[in-house]
This record gives sequence, C-alpha cells and structure tokens, in this order.
Amino acid sequence: MLKKNIYLMYAISCLQGMVFYGPIATLYRQAQGVTVFEITLIESISLALCLLLELPWGIIADRIGYKKTMIICCLLYFISKIIFWRADTFILFLLERILLSVVIAGLSGVDTSILYLSSRDSDSQKVFGIYNSLSMAGLLAAAFIYSALIGDDYRLAGFMTVISYGIAAILALFLTEVAEEAPERTTVKNFCATLRQILSDKYLILLLLGIAFLNETHQTVTVFLNQLIYIKVGISNTVIGYLYIIVTIVGMCGVYSSAMTRKTGKTVLIRICFLSAAAACVLLALTDSILGAVLGILVLRAAFSLFTPLQTQMQNDQITTPNRASALSINAVMIDSAGIGTNLIFGALAEKNLMWALLFGAFLCFCGLILLELFKNR
Repeated sequence: MLKKNIYLMYAISCLQGMVFYGPIATLYRQAQGVTVFEITLIESISLALCLLLELPWGIIADRIGYKKTMIICCLLYFISKIIFWRADTFILFLLERILLSVVIAGLSGVDTSILYLSSRDSDSQKVFGIYNSLSMAGLLAAAFIYSALIGDDYRLAGFMTVISYGIAAILALFLTEVAEEAPERTTVKNFCATLRQILSDKYLILLLLGIAFLNETHQTVTVFLNQLIYIKVGISNTVIGYLYIIVTIVGMCGVYSSAMTRKTGKTVLIRICFLSAAAACVLLALTDSILGAVLGILVLRAAFSLFTPLQTQMQNDQITTPNRASALSINAVMIDSAGIGTNLIFGALAEKNLMWALLFGAFLCFCGLILLELFKNR
C-alpha cells in the first residue's frame, strides 16, 4: 500500500512543477500593473512568512498526520493558483504569495517524510532523486507547451496552471497515512525536546550549514546572477530562453544520484558535488566567453541536483524522534536562516563587482565541503 504513496507523490511533483506562466512570471505581473519593486517586496514578505510558519506547521503536521497536511497544502496551492490566474492588483498578487508561503512551510518536511517512510524497503535516495526530477520534468513540459501553444496569452498560461494544480490536489486525497508507528501527540514540551536535541548535536548543525552553503550558492547564481553573467558575455535574450530549458533538463540529473552514490560512495559524491560547484563559480567569475558562462551554470546546476537527494536522505537518517516533520522543519529554518545571511552578502558584493560575488560562492562551496567532511568524520 505504501508503494502507492510513492507513485502518487511522483505524479503530484510533476503536476505541481507544471507552472505554465514560469517563463513570463515577471511579465505576467507587470501586465497587471505590478512594478518590479512591488514584485521584490512580495518576495521578501513571502520569505519572512515561510520562516515564521515553518515551525508551527511542523508541529501541526505531526499532530494531524502527514496525509491530512498534504491534502490541506495541495488544496491551498490550488486556491493560490486560482487567485494568481485572476489577480489584477498588488493586493491580490500579495495574497497569492501569502498562501504560497503557508503551503511551502506546510509541505516542508512533510513530502519528504511521506516518501522516506513509504520507501523503507527501497532506496530512499533514489526515490528522492526521481521525485525532484519529475518536478523539473513538469517545469520543462510546461515551458515547451508555453512556447509552442500559449505565446502571449498570459491568462491562458495561468488557467492551465490552475488545472494542473487542481489535479494534484485530487491525487493527494488518495495518499495513505504513513505515521503507522502512531507518534505521540506533538506538544510544546516534546517539540522543545526535539529542538534541544537538534541544537545539542553540533555535527548535525555542521551538516545543515554545509547544505545551506551549497543550496544558497546554487539558488543565487543560477536564478539571479545568471542573467547578469549571460549579458556580460554577450548572450541575447532569445538564447537566454533556450538556456533556461537546457538548464532545466540538466536539473533532472538528480535521478542518477543514487546510482552514483553506489559507485563512488557518499563521501566521494559529496566531494565531487562541492568541488565541482566551487570550480563552476570560479569559472563564472573569470570567464569572458559564452562557452565558459554556459558551462559554469550547467556544472553548478548538475552538482546541486546530484547532491539534493543525498542531503535529503542524510537529514532523514539523522532523525531519531517520531516527530519527523517537526525535526525537518527545524532543519529547514536553520538552513534558510543561514541563507538569509549569505544572500545579503551576495547582493552587496554583486552591486560592487559581479566577480566578487561569484568568488564568494566558490568560497561558500569550499567551506561547505569542509563542514560535511567534519560531519562525516565525527
């Protein structure tokens, strides 16, 4: 029965990856009169809400069960896409993002807990790799459909996204609850005990910091700085669109993470991912060629995608409390909190000199590797 959960989660991941307005998300908002500053303001509010809601959602998920949490979040996800589809003011786009923050915080740790507990007789790292890759596959399919069929019809792109998320919400109803060991009801007392347990494990903190350093370097460079890098080396906007599809395809290589781990071992794969990411940042900082820029972004995306299923498994393996969602929520807050600090440094350095920001990314990846080496050699 639990195997069914895995396939349902795969389908949900793919459907929720199908954001048909993804390639024109900023233009969509601007067409409705929302300015770039208002867009960034909405994003900042969203991030703050995610951090505030992360821990309460972890407690709620452990109290009501992971299936109910998944159903609630998928339903709210569906509603948020309806709001986005019909939004035509700053307030409505803000409301959509507030709902999205509730969903992101609610799903954090719950989706991976369902997969981890449903794959006890399987390779959970492989399951995580497929799950993440199917989200990328959904995004890729949506990008192709947008380019081929939708074009400038922004509202149609929004409506098709509503349909995709509606189907995902329906599929969530058929999940089977995985908290079969019937964990104790989560109270403030045992939540605090979980928090103390995590904070007292200095090696777990090293793991989380190492994960945060690679995650935030990848996020900042491949989402925000990449366009500045492309422009610097003379890549046109049209080519940037094609590169978006290529980078998305490379992001699907996480499905091979488990196979690589079996061949090389966890320690070697960790070293490959972090050193490759650091080298990619150095290349991006120093290159003036189109080939160097494209290669650097692709290597960084591949390194992150291969490491993601492994780090998800490593986090789950460290959990000894039955309140799994609460523990993963605490982990997420620690990772995101570290990310806020690194993001500020990235932004300040990029304003001064793009090369400095990229070299800082290489430094973070190297530091992350050292932290994970310390964790592995405890």
